[in-house]
Amino acid sequence: MTLKTNGTIETSPNGTATVAPVVSRPGSPAGQPAGGMGLRLGVLVSYLRPEEKLILAAARARGLVVTPLFDRDLVLDFAAPDAAASGLAVDVVLDRNVAHGRALYTLRTLERWGIPTLNDSATVALCDDKVQTSLALVAAGIPTPRTMLAYSVEAALKACEALGYPAVVKPVTGSWGRLLAKVNGPEQARAILGEKLGHGSFHHEIIYVQEFVEKPGRDIRAFVVGDRVLAASYRSSEHWVTNSARGAVSLPCPITPEIEDLALRSCATVGARLAGVDLFETAHGLQVVEVNGGGEFRGLMTTTDVDIAAEIVEEAIRVAARGAARVTAMVTTASPVMTGGIHLSTTGAPGDPAPA
Repeated sequence: MTLKTNGTIETSPNGTATVAPVVSRPGSPAGQPAGGMGLRLGVLVSYLRPEEKLILAAARARGLVVTPLFDRDLVLDFAAPDAAASGLAVDVVLDRNVAHGRALYTLRTLERWGIPTLNDSATVALCDDKVQTSLALVAAGIPTPRTMLAYSVEAALKACEALGYPAVVKPVTGSWGRLLAKVNGPEQARAILGEKLGHGSFHHEIIYVQEFVEKPGRDIRAFVVGDRVLAASYRSSEHWVTNSARGAVSLPCPITPEIEDLALRSCATVGARLAGVDLFETAHGLQVVEVNGGGEFRGLMTTTDVDIAAEIVEEAIRVAARGAARVTAMVTTASPVMTGGIHLSTTGAPGDPAPA
């Protein structure tokens, strides 16, 4: 394994490698072009939705070299020493993939090669699992609907009774409001749960039961990029599932101190630098329902003048700069260091030969 640095690794005749300094443009992080110009951004996608097309356009307008990375075309060679050797010439990758498993494995592979990602794989793994997200929110003291976990029909019926009918049964993974069920009584719950367990996947044997929250015909989507809530919208629908993918209409929502506080705390809890945070309005205040790491913003952008796509690109540039800074710190604080048999010296002159 070779340590990637922001300098050029030069090898002397005796096999000793030194790191040549990099001359950066004024005001730019070491090894990163000023203002992100020339930075190679990969956007991981399953297909291009309107949001991804806007992000690609914003990145190109910013001077980045941007490439959509379609998951169906990827071949990730675990034996490759770096991303370039596996055909990925990128400096940072933005995850906009709708296939959660593919996204997770791709991000973990990229991180192994030292490529910073937005979001990182740990955040994606947490946000894509409703159980882990709920546990994290509860542990952080963030108000969230009461939730129970069960592994059989009988146990799930007990959970429904404890929460009170109607109750909501959700899959532990998934998005767009798919496979949600509101059960109004034990007979309906038994029928739905029996069908759920018959689907064959082990995911359906994990029964996530949540209290039904009476909403005023809407929920709130707060969109967080970096350390800011960029915008928020009400998502209104006559259906109890108030999701834009299910036909909800987006309307402007002011970013109140409560919305900002809960959205930022939720993202900090799960480690998200880019997320759509969904909140319910209740008689006791707001509750956080989900933190969507790959949140869509097509409906939201109709309610705000904020250029969300451009802000996402700026955060990707910041993530790349932080990644570069971490590698620089690793090199400059270890003089010399041993990585995979290569002896690195930050003095600019050849160091002693690497020990056998």
